[in-house]
Amino acid sequence: MRIAVVGAGINGVMSAWALARRGHEVELFERDAPMAGTSSASTKLLHGGLRYLETGQLGLVREGLRERAWWLEQAPHLAHPLELLLPVVRGRGRPRWMLKAGLALYDRLSGSRLLARHRWLDRDATLARLPGLRADGLQGAYAFWDGQMDDHALGLWALAQARAAGVRLRAPCEVLRIGADGGLSVAAGIDAGAAGERARDLRFDAICNLAGPGAGLLLERSGLASAHRLRLVRGSHLLVDGALPCGLLVQAPSDDRVCFILPYAGQVMIGTTEVEQAPGDPVLPSDVERDYLLEVWNASFEQRLAAADVRASFAGLRPLLAEAGGASENTRGHAIERQGRVLTVFGGKWTTSRSLGEQVADAIGGVRP
Repeated sequence: MRIAVVGAGINGVMSAWALARRGHEVELFERDAPMAGTSSASTKLLHGGLRYLETGQLGLVREGLRERAWWLEQAPHLAHPLELLLPVVRGRGRPRWMLKAGLALYDRLSGSRLLARHRWLDRDATLARLPGLRADGLQGAYAFWDGQMDDHALGLWALAQARAAGVRLRAPCEVLRIGADGGLSVAAGIDAGAAGERARDLRFDAICNLAGPGAGLLLERSGLASAHRLRLVRGSHLLVDGALPCGLLVQAPSDDRVCFILPYAGQVMIGTTEVEQAPGDPVLPSDVERDYLLEVWNASFEQRLAAADVRASFAGLRPLLAEAGGASENTRGHAIERQGRVLTVFGGKWTTSRSLGEQVADAIGGVRP
């Protein structure tokens, strides 16, 4: 079949690759540059999602751990294992027994893909591993492993594999509307260098809407009703000078959310926040988010940081699948909805983009040319 994939973020790239491997003729549309949006503004981790165990998302965690192993095996030049410490501080955050239980389950769900079993470090061993960590109330830390990546470079590597499999990239090219009959309307400049070309109507046997945060807006603009909806949540990160021998997973002092302090590209990255925002609003870190993340650092380390110490910051917009029970009930999983010849993906996460792509390729079998 001739298939259009809308959106060259990581989910669109991996879906296009999966479809091409199954023999379809695939065209991948992107209004900006591939991997230039949300997919390159992540926390740079390939992980199962330890914190998702608290909400009972065992299937999602198992899937993430399986896919973490795939990325580490396929692209070791762009992804590598990373040790993370989870400190236990007296009178603050989740109790030690709960963290132990969660990590034991995390190990078990990893199965044969386990990077290394978690272990307990006493107070002295923890301070030796991470000099400068605040010692007040520190009882020790659990050490465990996940994966770290260069998300932008890894996404472009995946795109190169997709193009080698036959995927045709059309970028920059904005998709204006899609139709349940397979119709697709694009703005001027369907190929780079053709900016003077008028808007064109194209037709495909099937269309896969993987526009990420913009998936719902594209349906709305196209007059296609949907049974699903997204919550758009901004996640901001700070980069500061410094070096860490391993990563740190900590609980924010103001609300006990889980945040990360990670070595990345010769600096230290602190993230992330969760701020709901409306479609079309600028995806930029706010001063409030900056101060929140600096508080996370200052509660964890003896050396205090201020706004002047921030060397750079960035934010990404996560499309979270909102459940019918209300906006506060959401998951890091995804849903695939079909309307005629259109398949739309709502939600999803970076680590599981490959398995999502396979599910899209499976679902396209229900669309007849």
